[in-house]
Amino acid sequence: MNAKMQKSIVDTVPNHLAVIMDGNGRWAKQRGLPRQMGHRSGIEPARKLIEYCTKQSIGFLTLFLFSSENWNRPRVEVQGLMSLFKTSLEKEIDKLDSNDIQVRFIGETSLLNPLLQETMQAAEIRTQNNKGIKLTLAVAYGGRTDLVNAAKLLALKVSAGDLKPDEIDEKHFSEMLTMAQLPDVDLLVRTGGERRISNFLLWSLAYSELYFSDILWPEFDIDELLKAFEFYASRQRRFGCTEEQTQAANC
Repeated sequence: MNAKMQKSIVDTVPNHLAVIMDGNGRWAKQRGLPRQMGHRSGIEPARKLIEYCTKQSIGFLTLFLFSSENWNRPRVEVQGLMSLFKTSLEKEIDKLDSNDIQVRFIGETSLLNPLLQETMQAAEIRTQNNKGIKLTLAVAYGGRTDLVNAAKLLALKVSAGDLKPDEIDEKHFSEMLTMAQLPDVDLLVRTGGERRISNFLLWSLAYSELYFSDILWPEFDIDELLKAFEFYASRQRRFGCTEEQTQAANC
C-alpha cells in the first residue's frame, strides 16, 4: 500500500478499535506444527498492532486474548496459553510502560493462576497513571457473563434501596459493565475467516462496524489493518438515523 493511500486511511481511524485475534491454531496445523507454536507466532502481530496504534489517533485498543469458552479446550493447550501470556506480559511490560500505555484487564480473572493474576495486577498498577492509548486485554472473558454480572449488581442496588426498578436505564446498566469507563467500540476486526463476534463485548459492539479478515492472526500485518481502516472510513455511521439526517449532522 502506497504512502498516499496510507495517509488517506489513517486520517479517519476509529477512536476505539477491538480485535478478535483468531487463527493461531489453524496457522500451526497448516504447517504441521503444535498449536502452541501458533500461539507463540501470534505474539509479534499483536506487538506490531499495539505499536502502530500508539502512533495513530486511536485512543482505545481492546484485544480478545482468551474467552470464557476457551476453558473447554484441551488442558495442555490452556496451560500453555496461560504460561505464554504470563511470560509475554513480563517481557513486554517495560516497553508498554515506556510508551505511556495504560494496561487493564477484563474477564473472570479470579479463575486464573494466582501467579498470573499477580503479574496482571502489577501491570495495571504500574501503568495506571499513563496517559497514552488505553489497552484493554480480555482474558477469561464472556459477554453474556458480563451482562449477567451487571444485572446482579443492579439487583443488589435495588435490594439495598439505592435504586428503584423503574430508574434502571441504559446508563445505569452500562455503568455496571466491565467496559463502563470506555467508549463503545467503533470498529471490530476479526481475523481467521470466521464471521461472528463469539460472545465478545456484546453491549459495546451494538453499533460497531465489523470487519472480517480471512488472514490467520500470525500473518496479520499493518497492510491488513489499513484495509480495515479503509473499510471503516467508507462507512456512514447513522446510529438509527436516516442518511439525510446524518449528512446534515442532525442526528
